[in-house]
Amino acid sequence: MTQAGVSAPGRARIAEKTLRTDNWWRSPLITGSVLVFFIVYATVRIFMNKWYWSDQNHYLTPIYSPCVNESCVPGSSHLGHWFGSWPVFIPIALITFVVLAGFRGTCYYYRKAGYRSLFMAPAACAVPEPHKKYTGESKFPLVLLNLHRYFFYGAILFGLLNVWDGIQAFRGEDGGFGFGLGTVIIWVNLVMLWFYTLSCHACRHIVGGKLKHFSKHPLRYRYWNFVSKLNVNHGRYAMTSLITVIVTDAYIMAVSAGWFADLRFVN
Repeated sequence: MTQAGVSAPGRARIAEKTLRTDNWWRSPLITGSVLVFFIVYATVRIFMNKWYWSDQNHYLTPIYSPCVNESCVPGSSHLGHWFGSWPVFIPIALITFVVLAGFRGTCYYYRKAGYRSLFMAPAACAVPEPHKKYTGESKFPLVLLNLHRYFFYGAILFGLLNVWDGIQAFRGEDGGFGFGLGTVIIWVNLVMLWFYTLSCHACRHIVGGKLKHFSKHPLRYRYWNFVSKLNVNHGRYAMTSLITVIVTDAYIMAVSAGWFADLRFVN
């Protein structure tokens, strides 16, 4: 059997796995830990089917937005009911999970982060990966990762829905204007979600791709410049938005469950 990779014929025979002396493993370990935690947390929350809406404060967690199932608790369905009640083993946030998980799961940054931290392909420069061959993303199921540009449109739509949820969070306990700590957390998360979405490589291509002369499209050129500046920090926005989503959901879950009351600033 012909060997490939670092064991291929003609490659230098080095006993050590790597000659690097720095803590090269620290970055993939941290990134992998965050990704695994988010995957486990999101999966558990999706199947809980409760503690996603605080009626008193009008807080809806982004993990369950939009809540368009008849099984949703009263007040949480801002857009009405699109579906009847589903069996208890089907998450009422199934549509949200499919679209947003599809967007993040096919994201170019998360693909790189996942390959390096979870599959060690490779974990770092000058650190050989354990796989004997490389097939890229040309075969099933990895070929499905090329659907990222289509999930992007869904992410834009859900981002707009999240903005509407954020506006609802400015309602006070008496129905008038008001906001609390939860409102602040929701809007911080919204900012990070939009930074992540707009800095996406697919967004950059949609805005300025396939143009031969930017001079003939000044507005698209301006948008392309804006997205390009955001794109430089796409990875940072990707990881930060993961954390803000978890914090936002955890806070709303705690308030909804009655573990503690929302800190109100106005009304």
